[in-house]
Amino acid sequence: MATAADIPVSVKRAPVATVAVEVSVVMPCLNEAETLGRCIETAQRALREMSAAGEVVVADNGSSDGSQEIARRLGARVIAVPVRGYGAALRTGIEGARGRYVVFADADGSYDFAEVPHFAASLREGYDVVIGDRFRGGIHAGAMPWLHRYVGNPLLSSIGRLLFWTPVRDFHCGLRGLSKAAFERLELASDGMEFASEMVVKAAQRKLRIAELPVELRPDGRSRRPHLRPWRDGWRHLRLMLRLFFAGAARLGRR
Repeated sequence: MATAADIPVSVKRAPVATVAVEVSVVMPCLNEAETLGRCIETAQRALREMSAAGEVVVADNGSSDGSQEIARRLGARVIAVPVRGYGAALRTGIEGARGRYVVFADADGSYDFAEVPHFAASLREGYDVVIGDRFRGGIHAGAMPWLHRYVGNPLLSSIGRLLFWTPVRDFHCGLRGLSKAAFERLELASDGMEFASEMVVKAAQRKLRIAELPVELRPDGRSRRPHLRPWRDGWRHLRLMLRLFFAGAARLGRR
């Protein structure tokens, strides 16, 4: 005789509610253990304060200092990026982000992730791309070498404004936001630091709505030297801008 324990019971399970992610905060990472934790915690606090369904994504470029473990312990999602480079890490991180909007910045402590709500607000207003402007927001002592501040950045940004008729003042600010829809339209391809220029140039070429917000730049909190290589990376920015300018001119000539 069958007992109650032998009789199969059909249990109707309640559907699991899924919350759509509105804002993803993406951080490219290569051995940022000294500063990554503070950046993640600041971003998470900003998402809570703006009451947004959000996530923090760490696009890890092969760290060997335990950065991945720090990120996971704090509740961030880690995406492994096998191709080395700032642009490669950001592209892969943004592609894997689940949010409708993405805000990203370096994980070295030079940018304040408390700014995330301001960038998200501009994206909610309908801007496609939001670029930080360090020259209006303020550059702390020791945050940017003299040559970058007074020669490299202003010169390259001026060339970009001239070639592509865009008012963007700071082509190389690392604190930015964009919608996932805009990201897909931009078709970004750069693996290196020139990713920053490519985003601005292609946004101008595709006539996307661009906003600029003043942001502060602080000295980064790492004890090692930065990944940036001024002359090499400066040349790569310039070469990319010239290539995109002549490619655009050639397309116009064929029409």
